This record gives sequence, C-alpha cells and structure tokens, in this order.
Amino acid sequence: MATSCWSSSLFVRFPPPPPPRLHTLELHCSKPPQLNYHNKLLRPIHLHRYHYQHQHRHCPLRCCSKKDRLFSNLNQSTFKREPGSVISATLLVAGTTVGAGILAIPAVTQEAGFMASAVACISCWLYMVVTGLLVAEVNVNTMRELGSNGVSLVSMATRTLGNVGAQIVCWSYLFIHYALLVAYVARSSDILTNFLGIPLYESATLFTLILGGICYFGSQRFIGAINGILIFGIITSFATLVGLASGDLQWETLLKANFAAVPLSIPIIALSFVYQNVVPVLCTDLEGDLSKVRTAITIGTAIPLALFLVWDAVILGTIPNLETGAGQIMDPLQQLRSTNGVVGPIVEVFSFFAIATSYIGFVLGLTDFLSDLFKLPTGQRKPLPYLLSLFPPLVLSLLDPEIFFKALDFAGTYGVLVLFGILPAAMSWSDRYSDDSELLKLPPLVPGGRVTLSLVMGGAGSVIVSEILENFMRPPLN
Repeated sequence: MATSCWSSSLFVRFPPPPPPRLHTLELHCSKPPQLNYHNKLLRPIHLHRYHYQHQHRHCPLRCCSKKDRLFSNLNQSTFKREPGSVISATLLVAGTTVGAGILAIPAVTQEAGFMASAVACISCWLYMVVTGLLVAEVNVNTMRELGSNGVSLVSMATRTLGNVGAQIVCWSYLFIHYALLVAYVARSSDILTNFLGIPLYESATLFTLILGGICYFGSQRFIGAINGILIFGIITSFATLVGLASGDLQWETLLKANFAAVPLSIPIIALSFVYQNVVPVLCTDLEGDLSKVRTAITIGTAIPLALFLVWDAVILGTIPNLETGAGQIMDPLQQLRSTNGVVGPIVEVFSFFAIATSYIGFVLGLTDFLSDLFKLPTGQRKPLPYLLSLFPPLVLSLLDPEIFFKALDFAGTYGVLVLFGILPAAMSWSDRYSDDSELLKLPPLVPGGRVTLSLVMGGAGSVIVSEILENFMRPPLN
C-alpha cells in the first residue's frame, strides 16, 4: 500500500479487527503540493494522524501512542512542522480572559462582600473551565470526523445539534460580541475624554479608528506585538495599583459575606471568564493534543482568577462604605478615582489597557466570523466585515454613554450562559451518546458523564430564569 501521497486528509480504512490496542497513523508526504493559478495551495497541507485499531505487529506505517497529536501544522512556505507552544496558548487564554469584565466585578460584588464574591468567582471559574474543556472535546472530535484542521463553533453545532443548534450559536455569538464591543467603546471613550479633555464622540471615534485600523492593516506579528505591549501595561499598572492601594486596605471589611446577593453578580462574573471563543484556535495550534489543551485552559484561566480576587479585594477593601442606589449599580472605581488623586489615574490606565486587549481580540473574532458567514475568501482582508464590526458598536455607545454595565449584564446573562454554558454541554451530550459517528470516541476531558452535563446545563438555565424573573419583578424607577 502506497503511503506517500499529497493530501490534506487521507483516511486509511482497515478491516474490523479485534480491539487490543489503540494506534495512530502518521502519513508523510513526499510529492510537491498542488498549487492553483494564484500560486496558492489548494488546501492546507498537514500530517494528519487518525486513530485506528490494529493488532498486526509489522504495520508498514509508523504507529504512535494515543496521547500523540492529531495532526501536524506545516509552514506553507517551508513545509516544516510548526508545533504550537503550550506557553503561548496559555497566555492567549489568559489575555482573552482578562478584559473589561474585571472592571465591573467590584461594582456587582460590593453588596455580597469579598468573602461571598470570592466563593462566587472560584465557582464560576470551575464552571467555565469545564465548559471550555467540553468545547475542546467536541472540537477535536469534529476535526477528526471532518478531516479538517480548523473547525468553528458553528461547524461543531451543525455536526452535533443540527441546523437549529447552528442558528442558536450564530445569533448568540453575534449578540455577545456586539454587546461587549459596545461596552468597550463606551468605557474607553469615557477614559479618553477624562485624559484628553475632548468631547465624548471624538474620543469614541478615535479609539475605534486607531484600534480598528491596527486590526485591519496590521500583520499578525504586528498585532501580536501590540497585544504584548498592552498586556505588559496591564501587569505594570495592576502591580502599581495594588502596591499603592493596599496601604489603605481595611482588612476587616474583607470578611463581609452576604451570600443572598451573590446570584445577581453571577452573569458578569461568568462573563469575566469568557475565553471559549479561542478554544478552537487552541486546538488547531496545539495540533489536537487534548492534554496540552487541558493544561493551557486550566493554567490560562487560573491566572485571571488570581488577578480577579486580588483586584476585588483591593477595591472593596479600600472603599468599605460604598454608596448604593436603588435599582442601579454604583461603580466603586468611580468613587476611588474621585477620592484618591494618586490611585485614580492608575485605575484609568489599567482600565484602558484591559479594554484595549479585549477590544482587539473581539474585533478579530467577529470579523473572522462575519467573513465565514458571508463566505468571503480566506486569507484576504475585505473591508465589509471590519465596517460591520467597528461602526455599529460606535454608534450604539454614543446613543447611550452609560450603557457599560447594562451591556455587560445582558451579554453575561443571555449570551455567555447560552453560548458557553448550555450549548457546550448539549454538544458534548450529542457527541458522546449519539451513534451517528463511526469514529472511535476520544476519552472525555470532563468526567461525570450525563450527571455533569446535566448540572452544567441546569446551572446556566437556572441563572437565566432567575435573572428574567428578577427583571420582571423589579419595580420601575421613578
């Protein structure tokens, strides 16, 4: 049997054997790739590995353990393998997670107190780690079945939940991204207006044009360098802020715990741990190696968890007597900026860097999604997805400059808990327990079977229902 053949995915079917040991098939290619008239590869070339069961000791193809990678990433110019780095993947998860949600955590947890909100943060972290691992599990199984190295959330939902699931994913994805981009533009314009002394519409437009221009015109390396600078700014400003504010920390206030107020804070806390939109990218970069993906997700989300807890403790412990308003969320950061002339500017700098990193990531994610939705050619930057990603959030943020907390709350309740709460468990349920696929199932990343999946879906559903009831039962403001 010939094993040297150029193909992006080559399935080799063996007759049904007894099931002793799981092997992996590695196919090496020796012929030059086939190019089109644009001198581009017709399809990306990868060294795919497909699991099969075979007992023969003298298999002509090299066999590997089942813990090996699913395929190999090749440089399309040199045709050399470029394996993904676990460290880079971990930093990608951490950078995606640390966003504007951290700015809202003290505001939504002030009534619950630090101790109760710390329990809520750790619980939400565990929940979001589980749903991220479920996304990774379904993603790799979908890549194995489709023979493709890059699989979107829509493709995963179509395969496991059908067209209805794909529609829910599409609308939830668009809702989350637009709601968060509106929140980011609204808060960043407020920060720039305070610093530069220019009108709100000018600062919002300046922010959108500069960062949107970086996303559209910048190369992948240039965008990565800008993101690295912003992350360095986040770390530096955060360390400075903690060092200055901790001197005024009133430790006894950190012992406050009002668990009855915790449910109202869960949507925004869950939103603060969103990273699942980059899990398909992780699975591709790490070549389908689920052990590496698990490591990147666990460590990459644990870093923001520690950051969130320290941030919440510093803010709530520095301003113990927080003012509250009926039916409104009072921002502790605003009070800190107005009462502390030294800490206030550092809070603004940290807030701006956190928003900027999230804004770049969500713009790139939304433009890729819209390009796929409009079936635009891959590898080419068309202006339409960027125009649709940048200008609607700009207009909406100018119509309601105080939309920051409302946008985050709606995105967390009706977007995140559906797209990254209910749907990953539903897709995993279908993927694990349906008999449609002929492929061998990978070992589940999340133990517990149907009980765990039911708890994941039930937890998200209960929060959504309670939030809906709370909104209906809340008395109107005078």
